[in-house]
Amino acid sequence: MSARTRDEKMTIQEVITDLKVAPSTFYRWRQLGKGPRAIKLPNGDVRIRRSEYERWLAEREDAA
Repeated sequence: MSARTRDEKMTIQEVITDLKVAPSTFYRWRQLGKGPRAIKLPNGDVRIRRSEYERWLAEREDAA
């Protein structure tokens, strides 16, 4: 995996689609501080670095 792909910025919709969870579930995780770290852009949009998403998923794997 190239560094560029690894640091790609994902939209919340892309993360929700990948996880196959309802948007309300993902937003609840964010409110509870249990979601992946995110970047809030000046226009209010949110992006998640792919590397952060992969790290977050790996942590969930260990906890299972």
